[in-house]
Amino acid sequence: MKQLLLFISCCLTIIGSQNLLAQAPEKILIEHSDYFDVNQLEAPDAALLTGNVRINHDGVIMTCNKAYYFQKENYIKAFGDVQLVQGDTLYLNSKYAEYNGNMKQAFATGNAVMRSPESKLVTDTINFNRNTQEVYYNTAGTITNRDNTLKSKSGKYYVVEKKFQFLTAVTITNPKYVIKSNHLDYYSNSGHSYLFGPSTITSKTNYIYTEKGFYDTKKNVSHFLRKSYIKYDDRLIEGDSLYYNRNKEFASATRNVKITDSINRGIVKGHYAELYKNKDSMFVTKRAVAVNFVENDSVYIHGQKLMVTGKEDNRIIRAFNKVRFFKIDMSGKCDSIHSSAKIGLTKLIGNPILWNGESQITGDIMHLIGDKKTQKIDSLKVLNNTFIVSKDTLGTGFNQVKGQNLFGKFLEGKLHDVDIIKNAEVIYYMRNDAQELIGINKNVSSKINIIFDKNQIEDITFFTNVDGAIHPEKDLPEAERVLKGLVWRGDERIKSKDDIFTDEENLENDKLVQQGKDENAKKNVPMKVRKETLDYDKKKK
Repeated sequence: MKQLLLFISCCLTIIGSQNLLAQAPEKILIEHSDYFDVNQLEAPDAALLTGNVRINHDGVIMTCNKAYYFQKENYIKAFGDVQLVQGDTLYLNSKYAEYNGNMKQAFATGNAVMRSPESKLVTDTINFNRNTQEVYYNTAGTITNRDNTLKSKSGKYYVVEKKFQFLTAVTITNPKYVIKSNHLDYYSNSGHSYLFGPSTITSKTNYIYTEKGFYDTKKNVSHFLRKSYIKYDDRLIEGDSLYYNRNKEFASATRNVKITDSINRGIVKGHYAELYKNKDSMFVTKRAVAVNFVENDSVYIHGQKLMVTGKEDNRIIRAFNKVRFFKIDMSGKCDSIHSSAKIGLTKLIGNPILWNGESQITGDIMHLIGDKKTQKIDSLKVLNNTFIVSKDTLGTGFNQVKGQNLFGKFLEGKLHDVDIIKNAEVIYYMRNDAQELIGINKNVSSKINIIFDKNQIEDITFFTNVDGAIHPEKDLPEAERVLKGLVWRGDERIKSKDDIFTDEENLENDKLVQQGKDENAKKNVPMKVRKETLDYDKKKK
């Protein structure tokens, strides 16, 4: 038993000795030097190498004019035209350098230059850790490659990943733009930049701000998250997620999108938008709404899809599918809207209905005509099957006006003067100043003129072929108090800007808002770059 224990002990001792030998640092090899000298006074315990010095250590070649070799410490101090080469991945040049063979670390200073196949770093002092394959510097440095110039006060380079990392102020200068950030990861082979914290991208065409973003400096495509926006001279684009292609001047935004037009005093919102700057066009969907500001009033237009095209004087706004709109004195619904700034014409297309004050207006074709100078609504045109209806202020009946066509004029944003042309019919509950019912006016004529005051019918005038009378309430049966075609749709009326969205759309929006809150609540979630911006750079193992 004692012999067995002794044998095991010997084996363990041999194995331990072999491990120590395996772990022992490799010695620096002096391959060449024109002169070799030892001067204990000038450099105790060091050999002086002079002229065409070439040193090899574990795959790294160092050359210089002069060097001190400390054999016990496995250490080199190199002077004059120093160059350290690691395969074809890294070249380090300087006036002076030190290399620790035990630690496998290099220090270079004096016009230090690091080169890789993709880029060049120029700074005063560079440190290189071969164990971790990391290069770092804490002096002002400039990095150049084919496309960009990077300047920073400090930085780190990961040799295997070919990645520069900056945790202090850094600037990337490209012929088309300038990127500034306090935290940036830059991959020199792919040109991919990852921005963290307050960062800006400035160019002749726009200004971009982000606190978490990705930029492909070679393909000029980018993706931004967290408090990001793109600002043009006349337009500001905001959203939880922004995609931008500089070559095509195309941008898209996702969730909580807001596009502000400073020239036309308008805002477009939604949860997804696409913008083509060169074509001056915009497409917005998912809870899309356009808001136009005119003096002290605002017009809200909502549709499942919104399109805005053309420059300021020739701008066209289109809204599709279940369009709803609202302003203080007017609201409405239709299948789609086509609005032209050039001619000041807004067409309500497909089953249009308009509420002006307490009046409900319908017809086959409905046009709103604007004053191009004041940008206010000037007039209204309704063609075919015109019908105006409002509830009697005190009773249960309806005031009704029916005819073929309607032509109306607005005064200070309110419908004031209306002409009903051809086959005009009226049922109107007449009341005195004490709001007592005088009678029910039932009349037909070729033309009717109505004057509104404070959104109520103030006066009615009949023209040509007038036929009718004022009937006492008791003498006019209920069935004769309704014109053919009357459909009261008061429950559909849009009474506020919030009513432009349906219950279904509000429910969907609540889900999107909650989703955004959940994502913001998560900390250190890696950025998911969109397909168009490629995948993240991955570490090589």
